[in-house]
Amino acid sequence: MEYRQLGESELQVSEIGLGTMTFGQQNTLEETHQQLDCALFHGVNFIDAAEMYPVPARQETQGLTEEFIGKWLTRKQRDRLVIATKIAGPSRHLNWIRNGPKAIDRPNIEQAVNDSLKRLQTDYIDLYQIHWPDRYVPLFGQTAFDPRQIRDTVPIAEQLASFADLIKAGKIRYLGLSNETPWGVAQFCQVARQLGLPKVVSIQNAYNLINRVFETALAEVCYYENLGLLAYSPLGFGSLTGKYLHEKPASARLTLFPGFGQRYSKPNVDVAVMEYGAIARQYNLSPVSLALAFVRQQWFVSSTIIGATTLTQLEENLASLQVSLSPEILAEINRIHNRYPNPAP
Repeated sequence: MEYRQLGESELQVSEIGLGTMTFGQQNTLEETHQQLDCALFHGVNFIDAAEMYPVPARQETQGLTEEFIGKWLTRKQRDRLVIATKIAGPSRHLNWIRNGPKAIDRPNIEQAVNDSLKRLQTDYIDLYQIHWPDRYVPLFGQTAFDPRQIRDTVPIAEQLASFADLIKAGKIRYLGLSNETPWGVAQFCQVARQLGLPKVVSIQNAYNLINRVFETALAEVCYYENLGLLAYSPLGFGSLTGKYLHEKPASARLTLFPGFGQRYSKPNVDVAVMEYGAIARQYNLSPVSLALAFVRQQWFVSSTIIGATTLTQLEENLASLQVSLSPEILAEINRIHNRYPNPAP
């Protein structure tokens, strides 16, 4: 396992991180702790959660992911781990979180952080992320910006000032963004410099073989601002394993929760997945290893966030650490990408 500096922070994160959004929904407390122990044994030190987890988000389960991690964390050496979580942005559909997360303003930020600290049973959060922007942006498979949907928003300076006070209080160490746009990243960095407020150190966005949108404008701004990508959905919600090409497994996430499949049910997704699977077979690799190694080898990726519902899946994901893609394989991948560019943006 390699460890990479996250942006301009002092955090050294494992090149593979553990995503936890199934904990409390598809995974029991016992299974959660088994996964965490397995990941830690293999050198994973970066664990990513969110106040709204598990997903799909429900009032009955909200916060269980952090609670499950917290019960495990009390038995571990805290300073060996990098614990990340997130504040939910404005949403009309999550009215059980802080009476509806209407804004990322000071009262909501303070309550969200304090609630997460309590559930995680820790004194501090290493990386605290804005799960999605306070302002309107196209999200989760939407691709077209619609000015008619612009809404009132908390100024970025006000958001950063609230986080600055929590950093001074020792409750969080560093700040990150998630599901952000190039304009948003640039604004957060510019305002931080102008006002002497904390600069974000990372961005967590989707990135995988069938969604390489990050490589253009976002990669450029992250290069000049020295931000690391925490790549989520490196397997495209399981699509890149090939398991959805035929009869969908009954226990698979997109079978149980079809609402999450919008991004991965678009034209050319299946044909691209089949083409990438053929490359994997040609070079005696599993589709999982091909997809995860591709993400891990990108210069802008600090950590590749894997998620699993079984120990077998987790161990297969971790085994991809032994795979390094040659220039020849990367050329084959780019050939397919040029034919089917970003079918699941």
